[in-house]
Amino acid sequence: MSRDARWQALLELLVERGRLDVEEAAAELSVSAATIRRDFDQLAEQQMLVRTRGGAVVHGVSYELPLRYKTARHASEKQRIAKAVAGLVAPGEAVGLTGGTTTTEVARALAVRSDLASGSPALTIVTNALNIANELAVRPQFKIVLTGGVARPQSYELVGPLADGVLGQITLDVAVLGVVALDVTHGAAAADEAEAAINRLLCERAERVIVAADSSKLGQRAFARICATESVDTLVTDVAVSGDMVRRFEEAGVQVVAV
Repeated sequence: MSRDARWQALLELLVERGRLDVEEAAAELSVSAATIRRDFDQLAEQQMLVRTRGGAVVHGVSYELPLRYKTARHASEKQRIAKAVAGLVAPGEAVGLTGGTTTTEVARALAVRSDLASGSPALTIVTNALNIANELAVRPQFKIVLTGGVARPQSYELVGPLADGVLGQITLDVAVLGVVALDVTHGAAAADEAEAAINRLLCERAERVIVAADSSKLGQRAFARICATESVDTLVTDVAVSGDMVRRFEEAGVQVVAV
């Protein structure tokens, strides 16, 4: 196992459990305890975890796992959700995409739709996510509009007043939000207030808003609010969502699609 793969596995285990012991992690990954100690020390230097005696804990309550280490979490659910979201987009529409692993999968699902293989343009994609723009820029049938701003290394998203200037001058048919949390009472939220502000602007400029979120994010709260539940038209999630959760969102006026 390469170092990057090992670090990804360690960080995913840490996020899921909150705490990891050296011996426990070594057994999970089939490597030596000395290797895990070295990994923990190097990750702590990058402020991606907090070293403890004999192990490590997540980096406080505001811990945010960088995007490059999130790609394997709930991967199959995210791909199904992305395909369903892509199916809700009509040819020729202007689509806003926030950053995140699920919205990245939405971008990939849009890129392989046969009815979007040509057009002038087939879609207009507005995004503040550098990685999404990079993936779609090679599709000549897509018009890519990248907001300005300062890049956040955790999510590859551009944030700040430079992005505000672009978003204030456009209108969108649909905004697709990736969220850290979506709760009926507290609405959609992100971990970072600057990302939430840009995502909120995308919502305000769109005719309709789709939240793409696996069921682990539903009923959760996060630090920075993006929008109220009433601003969300459609939630696309996975089939693990409870019937009670679906009912509560539908009563709030949100169409729920479980795939």
